[in-house]
Amino acid sequence: MSGQPIVYETLDKMNIAYRKEEHEAVFSADDRYKIDQSIWEGYTVSKNLFLRNSKGDKHYLVVTSLEKKADLKRLAEEIGSTRLSFGSEKRLDRYLRVKPGSISAFCVLNDDDRAVTVVFDKDLVGEKHFALHPNENTATVFIDFADVERLVKEHGNEIIYARL
Repeated sequence: MSGQPIVYETLDKMNIAYRKEEHEAVFSADDRYKIDQSIWEGYTVSKNLFLRNSKGDKHYLVVTSLEKKADLKRLAEEIGSTRLSFGSEKRLDRYLRVKPGSISAFCVLNDDDRAVTVVFDKDLVGEKHFALHPNENTATVFIDFADVERLVKEHGNEIIYARL
């Protein structure tokens, strides 16, 4: 089974409906085009960024759609942070326990300390057809965005909504 079992176990325990598709590893947006495009048809595909502030004492998981570009300077201002930059692979492993290319909102399930703040793009609110990795890039989970929000809230990570 592709994906981290904690994702499927949590979705099942919360009685959240989802569909899963296994596929070749997808490391970037361009890699997605190596796979049958019909699996994503009609879905907003997530783009996820792991960021840190300038002191390195605050970490953010930014969730938006694949088509969006994130202006980190503007985002920092909107969420009240100092300058933002990408978190290192070492930090990603320490806080979310995933590899680059496998980041998604489901990563909060690996954040036992609830140290990472999730920043959701406001444009995702109300999205009924959302696609994201189950913490591994060899599968995609198709789900209602409201259920992703619920999972993050119930796990206890702070959430900020921002315009990206």
